[in-house]
Amino acid sequence: MPRILYIEDNRDNRLLVRRILLSEGFEVFEASSAEEGIALAEADPPDLILMDVNMPTLDGLTATGHIRNNERLRHIPVVALTANAMRGDREKALDAGCDGYIQKPIDVDRFPTEVLRYLNMKK
Repeated sequence: MPRILYIEDNRDNRLLVRRILLSEGFEVFEASSAEEGIALAEADPPDLILMDVNMPTLDGLTATGHIRNNERLRHIPVVALTANAMRGDREKALDAGCDGYIQKPIDVDRFPTEVLRYLNMKK
């Protein structure tokens, strides 16, 4: 069962993503801040990290940089999950080290397939 870490400061978004992924058989654990997420990933590395971009204190793109600089974590796919939809936002996420980009609001029907695609990048 793939293990997914979702780093997101919005409780409602965490609940929605958790429900969708659990119903598809994924194991999901969550962090409400980038700092907490990095610590959780270091303690028990997941198979995939879904990263909110806009968070207080430490934003998701900076957090992705920390993950990419960590020898134990750099192999884990990181996918930006964000409401940012301006021209260039996808490129900023990829330049920061994200392996992909999923725009919010998420498409509930397509989301599990998108997550599986990024999980298959590891293989």
